[in-house]
Amino acid sequence: MNQREVTEKFRPLPRHEEGFCFGCGPQNKAGLGMQFFSDGDSVVSQVVVPDHLCGWGKVVHGGVISTMLDEVMGWTAIYLLKRLVLTKSLQVQFEKPLFAGEMLRLAGRVLEKTSEREALLTAELFNPAGDRCATSQGIFALFTSTAAKKLGIIDPDLVDMITEKFLV
Repeated sequence: MNQREVTEKFRPLPRHEEGFCFGCGPQNKAGLGMQFFSDGDSVVSQVVVPDHLCGWGKVVHGGVISTMLDEVMGWTAIYLLKRLVLTKSLQVQFEKPLFAGEMLRLAGRVLEKTSEREALLTAELFNPAGDRCATSQGIFALFTSTAAKKLGIIDPDLVDMITEKFLV
């Protein structure tokens, strides 16, 4: 999947311009600035990891790799399942090193909605050559907008914005 394929096959998801999320918030200058696209079956993203998020040399830190995989799975659940989410568990398999400054590609899919309150998702992370370098599976807790507000897990204004843009 290259930039042209993303543009032609996937439509961009709306962005929340006021967000400060490390993974996707445009207001977080130290973050990843991830944007997401969907073909209705999966959610994808492309990202260039900046140098300040490396471990050894130019190798992307494992925690940053885990974050990117978690983020694409989270947005996959939000967009495809139409629910707000929190990660319950995350397993990551590191297969090959990834390097800062390169265009990396991610793809997330729903494996199974196990109940009204939980789903199993998967994600893959590819280097510019198309080699799969990391995979993940995660269990995500699913929340309606009303439940998220009642539990106080997300700012009510953010719940309203996400509901308006994604959950209808």
